Parts: sequence; C-alpha cells; structure tokens
Amino acid sequence: AVDVYEVGPRDGLQNELRTLATDDKVRLIDALVAAGLKRVEATSFVPPKWIPQLADAEKVISRVKRPAGVVFSALVPNLRGFERARDAGLQEAAVFMSVTESHSKKNINKTVAEALAVVEEVSNAAGKAGMRVRCYLSTVFGCPYEGAVSTQQVLDVCKRLKNVGLYQLSLSDTIGVGTPGQTEEIVTAVAELYPIPKLALHLHDTRGTALANAL
Repeated sequence: AVDVYEVGPRDGLQNELRTLATDDKVRLIDALVAAGLKRVEATSFVPPKWIPQLADAEKVISRVKRPAGVVFSALVPNLRGFERARDAGLQEAAVFMSVTESHSKKNINKTVAEALAVVEEVSNAAGKAGMRVRCYLSTVFGCPYEGAVSTQQVLDVCKRLKNVGLYQLSLSDTIGVGTPGQTEEIVTAVAELYPIPKLALHLHDTRGTALANAL
C-alpha cells in the first residue's frame, strides 16, 4: 500500500488554512469511491479545538455513500477519537506516532513511550470492537527538528510496535526528504519484522521523489 501526497509551495496555502464545506468533502469522497477506490481514509476524529476544520467528522461519515466492498477509516489521536470513529460505524481506525522524541512532543505533546502506550490502548479497544488499526509512523525518513533519522532508530520503534496488534504499519516520509536508496534500505530492514503485506508507505512529493520512492 502506498499513499502519495503532493505538498509544498504549489498548494498556495503556506500562510492560510482554509476550511472546506462539509458538502464539498462529501462530494470529493463520493467521487473518489465512484472512481474505483476501495479504501478511503475519510476524516480525522481530532478535538475541534486542535483542528477546527475537522469538527464535522461525524457529519462527513454519516453523509458519504458507503457501498459494499469499500472500506472507510479515519485518523484518531487517542481513545476518545477511536470511540467517536467506532460510534460512527467505521471499520478501521488509523493511529499515529513518531520515531523522534522532538517531533512527538511538538506534534502530540507526548514522548515516544507515551505515544506507544496510546497506540496500544487504541489497538486493544479496536480488537474488542471488531475493528482493525493501522499506524502511521512519522519521521521515518527524516525529522524537521532532529534532522537525519537512522534506520536503527526506526527499527527500535518498530520492534516496540510489533506486538501491539496492528494490521498495518505505514512508514511515513513526513517532510518529503526520502530517496529511493534510503527507501529500499528502510523497507528491507523493517520487512524483517513485518511482512511486506503488512507494510505501507506514506510519501510526500515535496522534492518530487515520492513516485521514485514508491517504485
């Protein structure tokens, strides 16, 4: 599985956060499904005070078309977010944590160990609810605060995640600095812990390398 995102100056959003209308979000998701996508991460159940643009998560999920054979999921930051996703009738939830301590503290105000505990808590709750959980592991390819991240750092966190009960681990190039050689090294190393079908790549095209990394 590969997620490719294009971000950067071409978006024209460097200095402005725009809120999409709920109707527009629903139309976009319905169009993606109509185009043939079978897996859609439709929204994020984060506190509105953090990201007010996502305050309509429940409305979006209740209004999108959900045909048989299409799996919908949402990003959740903690157990409360998971409970909202569960109550919305989703089949999957996605959690997230960082390899580096600096990014973890800046992003979610938790240490890596604290974030790992949250991932485990959500995964346990999901298992009881009959849902699956994937985890986005951020700053695998580089950190905006600490710079280079070694493959061994990534492996150390992956080992701690191995028995948490995830169905998929997404290795994330959070700031778009990854290269094909680095991608091969990381995936080869992590595949010793997780079989390839359980791995995903979350790639940003900031420097135009996302598709090359996917290949």
